[in-house]
Amino acid sequence: MNRQAPTLEDVAREAGVSRATVSRVINGVRNVDPGIQDAVRQAIDRTGYAPNRAARSLVTRRAETIALVVSGAGDEADSEQNAFAARVFADPFFGRIVSGVVGFLRPRSMHPVLMFAESDRARKQVTAYLRQGSADGALVVSTHAEDPLPELLAAERLPAVFFARPALAVPVSYVDLAHRDGGRLAAEHLLSRGRRRVATVSGPLDVPAGQERLAGFREGMERGGVPCVPIAEGGFTLDSGAAAMERLLGQHPGIDGVFVANDLMAQGVCQVLREQGRRVPEDVAVVGFDDSSVAVTCKPQLTTVRQPVEEMAGAMARLLQEHIEGTRTEPTSLIFEPELVLRHSA
Repeated sequence: MNRQAPTLEDVAREAGVSRATVSRVINGVRNVDPGIQDAVRQAIDRTGYAPNRAARSLVTRRAETIALVVSGAGDEADSEQNAFAARVFADPFFGRIVSGVVGFLRPRSMHPVLMFAESDRARKQVTAYLRQGSADGALVVSTHAEDPLPELLAAERLPAVFFARPALAVPVSYVDLAHRDGGRLAAEHLLSRGRRRVATVSGPLDVPAGQERLAGFREGMERGGVPCVPIAEGGFTLDSGAAAMERLLGQHPGIDGVFVANDLMAQGVCQVLREQGRRVPEDVAVVGFDDSSVAVTCKPQLTTVRQPVEEMAGAMARLLQEHIEGTRTEPTSLIFEPELVLRHSA
């Protein structure tokens, strides 16, 4: 005998509220007490009630779907598109963003749809998807400074929020980190450990985050009396970090400290230092950036500047919800503060 599916009345009985109150919570009516909203959501979880999305969409006129867009630049050939997706999935940073986005959307019965926008054709598909109302808005993670998607979405006036400030000044909402402050934290820590022959592996210098982390680090070193810091540019990948460290050691063999602009590159830096017989942190102290899972699996575990990616991604989703609901109509920015996390590499 088939078990009857839970009903709205079952949820109301479990939560101790009226059927109308349950309906208001499910349909996203804003003037419901937060405590009552929590009680209803818990009752939904306990009963296993699944709202009829088609019926609810008729009421709300929303798709209840959010496009999570990973965007690149240029016009990659079809043969390169799988490589683009593979690079995205290999980066622990993206997994942290997904975790934060899903953590916000799931209790609100909203669902992310992953889309890639690595070519002109893919960007057109994303904008058409949004224009047709197949998704209520877009959360965009851009991977390239020359990405045209921010301008396209702004011109279309489509609801969108970006993870990180776009390289070009565009009237869109975004969440970001005070990267410059993070670079200063790294400099101050290395100086406090008595490191004076310090170098840095920067991120891509056409990306705002790469520029800001480098500028903050330089400023912190200058304030500590070290006016010149050797730099090798990396690409936020393990291999680029390893290659940059090899260049730095070849040109400056006396290095005793390195600030690396993300944890993946720092892992590559530590590998090269081990291969060349340098102990970390005894001979060379290493400070990373992000506090990703790599920071814990790296040998030794990384001292790093924490970027609260999950919280930032959740805030990005919240901003988008406000744009969709019309409670926020102007572009806005939300900047998070970095934090130094001490482990064994410095």
